[in-house]
Amino acid sequence: MSPIVMSLLLAASLGSFAVIAFRRWRLMLIGPRVRRFDQVGERLRGVVRFALAQERMRRYPLAGAAHMLIFLGFLVLLAQSLILIGRGYDRTFSLWVLGSGTLPGEAYALVKDVFVLLVLAGVAVFIYYRVLKRLGRMTLNFEGLLILLIIAVMMFAEMLYSGSELVRRAREDGRPVGYAPTHPAGSVTAALLANVSDGALGVFAHAGFWVHIGLVLLFLNLLPLSKHFHVITAVPNVFFRELGPPGRLAPVPDIEGRIERGQTLGVARIENLDWKSILDLYTCTECGRCSDFCPATQTGKLLSPKHLAIDLRDHLYARQSELTGPSHGHRPIDLVGEVIKPEVLWACTTCQACEQECPVFITYVDKIVDMRRHLVMEKSEFPGELQTAFRGLETSGNPWNIPATNRTQWAEGLNVPRLSEKPEAEYLFWVGCAPAFDERARKVTRATAELLNLAGVDYAILGEEEQCTGDPARRAGNEFLFQMFAQANAELLNGYKVRKIVTVCPHCFNTLRNEYPDFGGRFEVMHHTDLLLRLVAERRIVPKAAVRARVVYHDSCYLGRYNEIYDPPRRILASIPGVELVEAAAARDRGLCCGAGGAQMFKEEEKGRQRVNFARTDQLLATGSRIVSSACPFCMRMLTDGLNMKDRTDVEQLDVAEVLLRSVQPSAAPAAVVAGAAPRSA
Repeated sequence: MSPIVMSLLLAASLGSFAVIAFRRWRLMLIGPRVRRFDQVGERLRGVVRFALAQERMRRYPLAGAAHMLIFLGFLVLLAQSLILIGRGYDRTFSLWVLGSGTLPGEAYALVKDVFVLLVLAGVAVFIYYRVLKRLGRMTLNFEGLLILLIIAVMMFAEMLYSGSELVRRAREDGRPVGYAPTHPAGSVTAALLANVSDGALGVFAHAGFWVHIGLVLLFLNLLPLSKHFHVITAVPNVFFRELGPPGRLAPVPDIEGRIERGQTLGVARIENLDWKSILDLYTCTECGRCSDFCPATQTGKLLSPKHLAIDLRDHLYARQSELTGPSHGHRPIDLVGEVIKPEVLWACTTCQACEQECPVFITYVDKIVDMRRHLVMEKSEFPGELQTAFRGLETSGNPWNIPATNRTQWAEGLNVPRLSEKPEAEYLFWVGCAPAFDERARKVTRATAELLNLAGVDYAILGEEEQCTGDPARRAGNEFLFQMFAQANAELLNGYKVRKIVTVCPHCFNTLRNEYPDFGGRFEVMHHTDLLLRLVAERRIVPKAAVRARVVYHDSCYLGRYNEIYDPPRRILASIPGVELVEAAAARDRGLCCGAGGAQMFKEEEKGRQRVNFARTDQLLATGSRIVSSACPFCMRMLTDGLNMKDRTDVEQLDVAEVLLRSVQPSAAPAAVVAGAAPRSA
């Protein structure tokens, strides 16, 4: 073709890309370092599953297929782009092994041409979504259409070049232009070019050649300047993803020392984000799947995870020169207030629905909590209702500020031993604050204790020695208060040599299981539904009486998305004679949050079209169930309030343990829902 033109084009485009990429690299490294080079094998397996096989995109059949076709098409066509660059210097260059007429060359030509057509099909799908269907979750702008246009023109340019080459070779061999089985896409354009003159054929060949190369190099330079940067950053972002438990928040180290040294607690400004968080911002595709499943977004709150990421990224890019240049003379800009409205942060329920949906493992909850940490611990700016919860935690060891002497009132009349009296007990029954103090949740605690007694489980409780795990404080941003509880509780439990813990509260369960190891507390922690299912399987608890009701189970976010416990509660309910177990339209890892997580239980919900618990109640009522079952005291309170507001006194809200107890002890249930003894279901 033209070595001089190719050299100039490569020098200009690759030089430009190197400058842009280097600036983005420097910008990514402005904040604190985090270690993400551990467990390389697991990280590489994740790249194969989630980046190459795009496992999370399978939840969106058409869009997922289109995305996969374009992604694989680019991988396949990468070799062709390298071949064309080489042909800029040597017209016969074929990457050494992919020459025309060779078995590898013909096999590659077939795969390449098939993917040219498949990529065009994928582009058509996304144009449909953007132009015709106009999905609300997507960022619909000219940039997205421009990228799709570039990809489509690139494919047509490849077809034009390939067809021209087929015609040229046919003329050199003195044979008619016909269909080439290994060049299905090129054969289409070859048929159209069969009768053009040699001069015109050369023009078409050059046009296809240079348009292909030019668009590849243009696309490369556009990537770091657009949301399509994810084409480059998605694989690294998946590789460097957090491998710890989803329910764990990283602790703030040495809080008192940081205060003495005047260091920032949490995230105050964009430069406080670590490099992985900035890589997250680079990788956001603006697809909107996170916001589609966010309970705050669904109910009209200001929070949209997608727009949170976009706002942070736009702010980051706008300040690139000053952040990577001399540090003096720049006004510090607080994120909250100047970039992100406080209402955005306080609307988050920390349910992780956004992170569950993100195809490239962008995290949001950690960033939101980190910004809350700065507001709470440094600026003392937080919703006024949380002050009551913080004060109660500090003075009484629980967010309701109820005396510790009331912690065991739920156990009156039951044989529930204290750990101080029975330190050798197999299980510590960690009751939790809501199950100990909330009048409705106490019934769940009693039901669980009765079932444990019936099964002969060796357990004990802490009684007045128990205090909050600190979860509400941590999720609200009061990390200092949380760490006080974590250290004190871990010391207490280690002093008793506790090894096994069972809880009825998913929030306590998650904190004890996933976050206390950071403070020396390493225990085998079980949720009560896990233990009860084991007892049913061992026939130490036998459901006998039929509970004749349609039952829908609501998944707790801290039990499901945080700890992947979906089946045990359902299997318990399915084991009860008479129960017709049904699913809500939004269930399991796509179940809508009840609205209580992230310390929302202790504050007024941010303004929106609808309360989150009302929206979830509507979804559950749509199943026609007479019992809404749950396995979390926070969910129970929110769903009970939802049923009460809708005046649905005909629908009960029961914990899984309560439904099970009705079958084991028919006297525990209203006569209307329990029939006589019935055979145990399989």
